[in-house]
Amino acid sequence: MPLKKHLKELFFIFPMITIFLLAPVVEAQGQSSGSALGQSIETKHATIRYGSLKDLKKLDGKLDYSPGEWSLGKLFSASGSTGPIASVKKKVDALFERAQEILGMRGKVKKVIINIHTNQKQLHDAYYRIARRQCRIRAWYIFRTNTIYINVNDVHEGMLAHEMAHSIIDHYLMVPPPRTTAEILARYVDAHLYD
Repeated sequence: MPLKKHLKELFFIFPMITIFLLAPVVEAQGQSSGSALGQSIETKHATIRYGSLKDLKKLDGKLDYSPGEWSLGKLFSASGSTGPIASVKKKVDALFERAQEILGMRGKVKKVIINIHTNQKQLHDAYYRIARRQCRIRAWYIFRTNTIYINVNDVHEGMLAHEMAHSIIDHYLMVPPPRTTAEILARYVDAHLYD
């Protein structure tokens, strides 16, 4: 009898202990980004963090970059047949590789994180949490975390390639160049994206 009683207690206590121990882990994972960017996808060159599939679809529509994919078949195919996730992954990787090509900095570099914010307020809130001052810029890159911050309502392929260039430059060179030099190179990428 005592053994059965102890086994029953263990079967009751074990799940409770498991729930008690795992609850903080689950809560911490949900709060890790410090914002509403709870979902992410991995590409060859980036980790894209976003809040909703709607934001990802909007990003897909804003980025009009897919070199080498224009064909008569694509012209007559149903749009969106690959879905926004696959489409965004292709576009982001194509932009990253094009930025590397323009800079002449090919090769394996650390994956960049791209935080896609739903609107300007969310982007400005993220900036305030980081810099403790008002945001006066449309998008930015932070070397320390290798992260790009963008507003999905105010982004285009040149802007994203510009920010990716900062990451490529900073992680390709042994010593990151002065900010002014890096900015000139990043602007060069934006200006020559379609050359």
